[in-house]
Amino acid sequence: MTNMWIICRKELKGYFASPIAYGLMAFFALIFGYFFYAAVAIFVLRSTDPMMMQRGMPMDVNEWVVRPVMMNVSVIGLFIIPMITMRLFAEEKKSGTIELLATSPITDLEIIVGKWLAAVLLYGSILVLSTVNLAILFLYGSPEWKPILVAYLGLLLQGACLLAIGTFISNCTKNQIIAGAGTFAVCLLLWVLDWVGAYETSTFGKMISYMSVTSHFENFAKGVIDTRDVVYYGSLIFFGLFLTSRSMESLRWRA
Repeated sequence: MTNMWIICRKELKGYFASPIAYGLMAFFALIFGYFFYAAVAIFVLRSTDPMMMQRGMPMDVNEWVVRPVMMNVSVIGLFIIPMITMRLFAEEKKSGTIELLATSPITDLEIIVGKWLAAVLLYGSILVLSTVNLAILFLYGSPEWKPILVAYLGLLLQGACLLAIGTFISNCTKNQIIAGAGTFAVCLLLWVLDWVGAYETSTFGKMISYMSVTSHFENFAKGVIDTRDVVYYGSLIFFGLFLTSRSMESLRWRA
C-alpha cells in the first residue's frame, strides 16, 4: 500500500508540475460554465413564460438545470480523460523508465493502481471546480442536494472506468498521441453503443446497449443509485485494470 501511494503522489506531482492539470481545469471550467449558464438561462426563460405560469406547473431546478448540466459534464469527460491517461505509461516507455519499474521490487498491482488512482484524483479535482457554479443555485434557489451528490458519484464512477481503460491503452504504446487517440476512440464507442437500442430491439441489441456508459449514468443523473449501474462501472474498472496487469506481466517478463 505504501508503494502504491508513492506512485500515486509521483503521478499527481507530475500532473501539477506541468501545464497539463491547469490546462484541463481551465478547459473544463470554461465549457462547464457555458453549459451551466445556458441551462440557467433556459430555466429562467421557461419559468417566466406566461403559458407555464397559467398552467401552474412548478419548475424543478434539479430537473431543468442540474440534470442536463450533469449529462453534459459526462460529454466533457470524453475529451478530458484521454488527456489524463495518455501519459501514464506511454511517457514511461518513451523515456525508458518503464524498465526500472518493471524490474523494481514494486508489484505490478501497486504500479497500476497507483497510476490509475492518481488519474482518478485528478479527474475528481477537476469535477470539484463545477461546485462553484452549482453553489449559485443554493444562493438563489432551493435545489435538492442529495440528487446532486448522487450525480457526482455517477460522474466519478463513469470517469474511473474510462480512466481504467485509458490506463490499459497507454500501457500498450510509447506514443502519447496514439494512446490519447485510442482512448478517445474506445470511450466514444462505449458512449454511442446506447444508440443501438433505438433501432435494434433483439436480445443482442439490448446487450450492446447495456454496455454503453451513458445508459448507466442516466439513473445517477436523476439522483437514483441502482446496484446494476454500480456493478457495471465496477466491472469495467476491474476489466481495464486486469488488462493492464496482463500487459505489465508481459513487459516484466521481457525485461
